[in-house]
Amino acid sequence: MSKIIPTKVFLTKGIGQHKEKLASFEQSLRMAGIAPFNLVKTSSIFPPHCKLVSREEGLKLLSPGQVVFLVMSECVTDEPHRMICASVGLAIPNDPKHYGYLSEHHGFGQKEKEAGRYAEDLAADMLATTLGMDFDTSQIWDENKNFYRISDKLTVRTRNATQMARGKKGLWTTAIAAAIFIP
Repeated sequence: MSKIIPTKVFLTKGIGQHKEKLASFEQSLRMAGIAPFNLVKTSSIFPPHCKLVSREEGLKLLSPGQVVFLVMSECVTDEPHRMICASVGLAIPNDPKHYGYLSEHHGFGQKEKEAGRYAEDLAADMLATTLGMDFDTSQIWDENKNFYRISDKLTVRTRNATQMARGKKGLWTTAIAAAIFIP
């Protein structure tokens, strides 16, 4: 059996609103550009040597019906005015031979910037703890250089895709954020 190791990844997000919950989810996938694929959720490792590409570039490499692996966050509500968010954080090490980490965060009442920063912090923290280093992410954040310093040799830059939405009366509202893997 051959190994399936993604070489590229892209971030995307979307919102859906519909009277049916499933249709709301489908609309969020359409907005994110990933509705024509068979989606398989995975855990959170960003492979070594993997390259972050734009959504447009990534979508060109996929075909309708293709089985696509992804890390996805989803948040759903049917409450009017309820603020929801879905976010995927990505921690990419400066050493391309080292794996990185993806986090999923979904919540209520958070604004987009707050949820995105939380997901990035979570991804950096999860990467640090998988390496046996347990500390507060605020202690490893280098404000001047805009990266996390996990060790003397390993620094990590972060990104996120975050979707915020507000519920509407009589409708299901779905927010998704995803990292799509391309083999």
